[in-house]
Amino acid sequence: MEILAFGVQADEKPLLEKAFAGHYEIRCLDVFLNEDTAPIATGHEIVCTSVNCDLGSGVLEILAAGGTRMVAQRSTGFNNIDLQVAERLGLRVARVSSYSPYSVAEFAWTLAMAVNRRVVRAATRTRDFDFRLDGLMGRDMHGRTAGIVGTGKIGEAFARIAHGFGMRLLGWDVAENPACLELGMTYVSKDRLLAESDLVSLHVPLMPQTSRLIDADALKLMKDDAILVNSSRGGLVDSAALVAELREGRFTGVGLDVYEAEAGLFFLDKSLEAIEDDTLARLVTFPNVLVTSHQAYYTVDAVGQIVEATAQNVLDYTAGLRSANVLVPRS
Repeated sequence: MEILAFGVQADEKPLLEKAFAGHYEIRCLDVFLNEDTAPIATGHEIVCTSVNCDLGSGVLEILAAGGTRMVAQRSTGFNNIDLQVAERLGLRVARVSSYSPYSVAEFAWTLAMAVNRRVVRAATRTRDFDFRLDGLMGRDMHGRTAGIVGTGKIGEAFARIAHGFGMRLLGWDVAENPACLELGMTYVSKDRLLAESDLVSLHVPLMPQTSRLIDADALKLMKDDAILVNSSRGGLVDSAALVAELREGRFTGVGLDVYEAEAGLFFLDKSLEAIEDDTLARLVTFPNVLVTSHQAYYTVDAVGQIVEATAQNVLDYTAGLRSANVLVPRS
């Protein structure tokens, strides 16, 4: 049996091939799954997808009609999948429940420190042999307040790094994490966290109740010189509202590894095309904004774990087994 994998990055391909070696053939495509590419999967019982693939009702209908019976998603997030339609069509859908939280937490800190210490601007200058310090002044993180929105495994890892900097820790979540409490974190309301934090980092999943969690009202609560980092899901932030605040000269820095309309853009080379997304085009022009292309998870450790878990999901399916990674069927 051949498994068809969509949206595979060049660095990811050998890891996938190694994970499935001795079990099944895997055909890796760099194109993403959508209604135009879904017919390619005809005759493949199992397809493997990434978070920027389109698994809405139309795509799922095409897959099911072509003989697909399982979708193995190579991510923790699954907001791109219409689970109700998948269940109606009799598809099994599995994801990767967890992988190295350090990959994302460390990258979130990379974004925070890059915008705080003006690293991109400094590197650009020195390539032109401009060694002035004007406009490069940052600030110590020690003694300042880190607000962590979502204190699961990734939020906890981020908090441990903040604790190492000697920061005051504020947290917001539906449940308190005992490990974060041991670090000295104080759980507060979201409004208080936003108002008191010098650095706000987002680590919650994208669900209906968290969509645009950081909207215009939330942004106005934040300090004018705060740093905002989002390495979770783009839909957590109202991008147009963020642009409006940035135009007012607010925020020391904003680090975004995700964007609410990233599908069809991120993971692709658009350098020779006109970008029709005016909000994204405006965001990247601000000198205090750093946008990266959803790479926080992209370490050999995390991707290796994701690939291994994906392969195990497939093996469980073919063996008639079920694990906690299965989203559909629900029982």
